[in-house]
Amino acid sequence: MNDIFRGTLVRLTTEDPAILASAIARWNRDTEYARLLDSDPHRMWSASKMKQYLEKDLEKDPPQEYFFQVRTLEQDCLIGFVGLFPIWAHQNAWVGIGLGEREYWGQGYGTDAMRLALRFAFMELNLHRVSLNVFEYNPRAIRSYEKAGFRIEGRLRQSLQRNGRRWDEIEMGILREEWLANNSS
Repeated sequence: MNDIFRGTLVRLTTEDPAILASAIARWNRDTEYARLLDSDPHRMWSASKMKQYLEKDLEKDPPQEYFFQVRTLEQDCLIGFVGLFPIWAHQNAWVGIGLGEREYWGQGYGTDAMRLALRFAFMELNLHRVSLNVFEYNPRAIRSYEKAGFRIEGRLRQSLQRNGRRWDEIEMGILREEWLANNSS
């Protein structure tokens, strides 16, 4: 565990705001990606507007979140992001992840990135719990989170309407001791 930001398929990085803003603006033109990522109505931002937002967010001191970009090891391609949004009072945090490059979906890149985020959360930030929300219509993500060690803890029944249908929002979580038990080797 010499490099805590390097997994088997990806590494976590930080990018120049202009590079990241350009990638996010491109990814957000894909409405399927946007609907897998967020329950809010889709809103596209230009690269320059996204860059302004990122620069403003990065200036906060102390930082409000730990936000990393995901790059493949093999091609060094920027494919997504992962972020931890700490709630320090009880050593809890929320995690969010998005892979914007479709050709990397369903191949283990997201699971590897999530495992790195959890390693950082539990080993560096000394958190007790990490939580996330996922939409019922995203079974690929649910399987990925389960592979990383998350458990389904509950659901918000019919909390989201998409494509003329009501969907559940699934709550998942992982505790430090569960993560340690799965990563003790």
